[in-house]
Amino acid sequence: MSDFLAKSATYLPLLMEGVYLTLVVTLFSVVLSTLLGFVWAVMTWSRVPPLVSISRGFITIIRGIPIIVQLFYIYFVMPEIGLNLTALQAGIIGLGIAYSAYQAENFRAGIEAIDKGQIEAAYSIGMTDALVMRRVIMPQAIRIALPPYGNTVIMILKDSSLVSTITVAELTRQGQLIAASTFDNMTIFTLVALIYLALSLPLTFLTQHLERRFSKA
Repeated sequence: MSDFLAKSATYLPLLMEGVYLTLVVTLFSVVLSTLLGFVWAVMTWSRVPPLVSISRGFITIIRGIPIIVQLFYIYFVMPEIGLNLTALQAGIIGLGIAYSAYQAENFRAGIEAIDKGQIEAAYSIGMTDALVMRRVIMPQAIRIALPPYGNTVIMILKDSSLVSTITVAELTRQGQLIAASTFDNMTIFTLVALIYLALSLPLTFLTQHLERRFSKA
């Protein structure tokens, strides 16, 4: 144990450099996936057939392609048509788009779980679609969608390790580089696993806290 702690003191500062990029990728991917997911969910909920078809088609396609393939496509293929992105930008955009499909399903499930009688009553008193969404649907849908949304955020945090495949030096990639030079795989990847766990637990507790708070409300 003392040997592990001594080695950890040496490796941790180097791994923390990767933690910063992991947090950056996670934060911006969550924001992008949330915004896009909300757009897809609203399009699916709308009564405009072309919008419904577009959103459902996008969700089906994105969910059917592995995330790592999407990252490769954005980083390696898009430059061939003139869109050059840094590895960090490609990683954020790739994860954001990939998880927007799952966020859309979270939001859609929340919307569809609302009693349709409430929505019909809102329309009957003259509310517009935008007002119904803001006053009736969203307050309830958020409470319903929160548990799966929180799980999705944690999945994004863990899957941020996939951007290491396109050379982003986040936590996993940093661990690989250190392990390649020291051959101390056990210590390094144990630390990597513990760091991911330490990053995930606060999100888990925050999600549970918000669930209890909204439940009481």
